[in-house]
Amino acid sequence: MAFEFRLPDIGEGVAQGEVVHWHVKVGDAIKEDQPLVSVLTDKANVEIPSPRTGRIAALHAKEGEVVKVGGLLVTIETAEASAAAAPSAHAPPPSPAPSPATPAGGVAASSAPSAPADRALATPAVRRKAREMGIDLGRVKGTGPGGRITETDLEAFSRSSPPSGAPAPGPTPAHPAPATPAAPTGPATSPAPPSGESERIPLRGVRRIIFEHMAEAQKHSALFTYVEELDVSELVRFRERSRKKLEEKGVTLTYLPFIMKAVVQGLKAHPRLNAHVDEETQELIVYRRHHLGIALAGPEGLLVPVVRDVGTKSIPVLARELQDLSERGRQGKLTREELTGSTFTITSLGALGGLLATPIVNYPEVAILGVHRMVKRPVYLPDGSIGPATLMNLSVSFDHRLLDGITAAEFLAVVKSHLEDPHQLLLELS
Repeated sequence: MAFEFRLPDIGEGVAQGEVVHWHVKVGDAIKEDQPLVSVLTDKANVEIPSPRTGRIAALHAKEGEVVKVGGLLVTIETAEASAAAAPSAHAPPPSPAPSPATPAGGVAASSAPSAPADRALATPAVRRKAREMGIDLGRVKGTGPGGRITETDLEAFSRSSPPSGAPAPGPTPAHPAPATPAAPTGPATSPAPPSGESERIPLRGVRRIIFEHMAEAQKHSALFTYVEELDVSELVRFRERSRKKLEEKGVTLTYLPFIMKAVVQGLKAHPRLNAHVDEETQELIVYRRHHLGIALAGPEGLLVPVVRDVGTKSIPVLARELQDLSERGRQGKLTREELTGSTFTITSLGALGGLLATPIVNYPEVAILGVHRMVKRPVYLPDGSIGPATLMNLSVSFDHRLLDGITAAEFLAVVKSHLEDPHQLLLELS
């Protein structure tokens, strides 16, 4: 019998997933729980196992294709009927369906009534704008990935149709006003370069998620960045003394655990930075626990695994946890839970950190810390002489709608104090 397997609900708030990699091909034998397909959501890369033992009869989505939750993924020929099996993909449908599957596994056009607005695929920002414009999302055809409705779709719909509940337009006047002359067009666009001189690279996988998330963050934040210079000479010496002991236990001690502990002290002093913004209710959600997202370079783009309850963990424990997350991040083995739930984010490029950057807030968070390169420079010492020191810059970007510049300056002053005198970090209580 043929068993049709559809994309399951793989997480709260996940409406669709992108097929990243098929682990099987048509004709392959497969066992229950054997890896079937890797699917990328806006939360994580998820490996979905096979729900049945049998043979792959058809793959209904190509790699790179976006499939909605409940969309057909694969048909598996099983040895015997299953009570949960759906009708065969090769059998004619008993009645017209609103969205019959096409041979390639996509969705064909339909003249059936539109879906309810709460089932339409759209971001919260688009849903809010639709309400403001008086548009029923169920009547809008989405042109985004997987049929997602975009703001452009709303504007196009608004131009072509009256808002939901608006009176229908009256009859056309017998003597319509003369048409307004068309505005002069701008200069012609440059001709496309000859074939072979350019390349089109599809935005897929992690890069597509970053593309959408960064645009969303910029749209919903009034970004402001504050920068502070630190003398971390003592931190360098302190870390060097501690590093060898941990290396004997197989743990690499970077500067990040120290920075994370210092950030928690700054967040305790200024808790409104440890928060999310709820655009719908216009509320600031301030968190009592400190779950820090750490931006890392993954094989396909930026990843932000989350280290939870940083304030309750020692520097060696944080070092071991960071090492584990970094290694599994490079292998693409982080779980959805490990990539969600951060309350504040730290981003660092290590030795390539540069002099200064303005990191983008990890929306719906309200602040992010940028860590920059350490350099040795001559400075005036406390006794008035000139000597070497290790200096670095930290930058904090925050949503100026919610936080004032003085708050960011005071937060960074606390972080600076603890990094310039790292011995304080050993005395802090959670």
